[in-house]
Amino acid sequence: MMLRVLFLLTLPLCAVAAPLPIPDHGSALRIQGSNTIGAALGPALVKGLMEHQGLQAVHSEPGDGANEQRVVGKTRQGKPVIIEVAAHGSSTGFTALKKGSADLAASSRPIKDSELVDLEPLGDLKSPEAEQVIAIDGLAIILNPSNPLNTLNTEQLAQVFNGEVSTWEALGGRGGAIHLYARDDQSGTYDTFKELVLRPRGKPLASSAQRFESSEALSDAVSHDPQGIGFIGLPSVRQAKAVAIVDGDSQPMLPVTSLIATEDYPLSRRLYFYLPPSGRNPWAKALVDFTQSSKGQAIVAANGFIAQQVQAIGVEPRASMPEDYQAIARDAQRLTVNFRFEEGSASLDNKARQDLQRVVAYIRSHAKLDKQVTLVGFGDAKDDPQRAALLSKLRAMAVRRELVKSGVVLRDIRGFGAQMPVAANTADEGRIKNRRVEVWVY
Repeated sequence: MMLRVLFLLTLPLCAVAAPLPIPDHGSALRIQGSNTIGAALGPALVKGLMEHQGLQAVHSEPGDGANEQRVVGKTRQGKPVIIEVAAHGSSTGFTALKKGSADLAASSRPIKDSELVDLEPLGDLKSPEAEQVIAIDGLAIILNPSNPLNTLNTEQLAQVFNGEVSTWEALGGRGGAIHLYARDDQSGTYDTFKELVLRPRGKPLASSAQRFESSEALSDAVSHDPQGIGFIGLPSVRQAKAVAIVDGDSQPMLPVTSLIATEDYPLSRRLYFYLPPSGRNPWAKALVDFTQSSKGQAIVAANGFIAQQVQAIGVEPRASMPEDYQAIARDAQRLTVNFRFEEGSASLDNKARQDLQRVVAYIRSHAKLDKQVTLVGFGDAKDDPQRAALLSKLRAMAVRRELVKSGVVLRDIRGFGAQMPVAANTADEGRIKNRRVEVWVY
């Protein structure tokens, strides 16, 4: 799919409560969890918040252990303000919330049901206020730059990382034995790879895989090993080579900005802050608000992740697209957002609720309130194609109801059923990705 960015919406800066309280002792905020977030993005967002608060001489210092750091600033009166960031993996963030040793959890995967139950005393961590999608990331499959392969499908990935396929020749390449590189068990990156690739096919990770706590170290290892393959968050590709991925009947997709922003790319994922509803730390709430603002999302983009700002992209019509869809693509531009729904529900998920505000702001700022927006719904495969088409249109109508509340008059609502899947329909994760609503503007 050929995409070209046409224009960018800058979101208004959310108000950050000022001044925030400065503790007499200890840290103002403790963040634990994902290495993907905590290695660079989290500290960068913390620095941005501190500077927005008027703190001076903001800088990072090494923490007490590996993958830990302190971000330090001073008030105008010279009083130090410290925020601690520990990046040992997503699961450690939820453990720290339970122990009371963190105020905010950073995670590169959604909270698990077991963790949700475990943390019930802190409130509902799936509520819109608690679960905050802060960025979109693509899980890149990386090879050594000398490897001639350019495309792999998710079934091949499962077989490779399970050890069933053990030579590059078996994949049509060259180089002999395949060397596997993977993140460690605490990592949300590993959890995501396991959930998207291994678990749906009932395959565990091969014991021969070399494991890494650091994303950067893993990427560097692959880039120095002609027989290596690994998986990594997008900002950590570094000198390695990312390949295009196919899932089920989807088109081959590289981890490029536009395909990750819409979450069409098969190995796209969301990055989260989880903010406990009870005993909320004001610095934690301020960091969440700052992160969702235009300044915060600019920091997200500067750190190599995909910001949630809305863009319009031109989509090149392809012969494989339905004719009616090609007609839309010829006359309109697609916004870089897909509305998705809670599992087994017609309700918009937490990211979709945030995206509604972004889309409405875009439509207003570009004077497209009156019959210049078309919603296009898709779904997962059903035994009856007509039922799939109806359900896909009903999803689009659910988005329409929300847009109408903000004064948007729709041009059209279309449902394309199970056509144009972006993921395999064989697992829940794939079906959820296929149940989506696109926004097109004229």
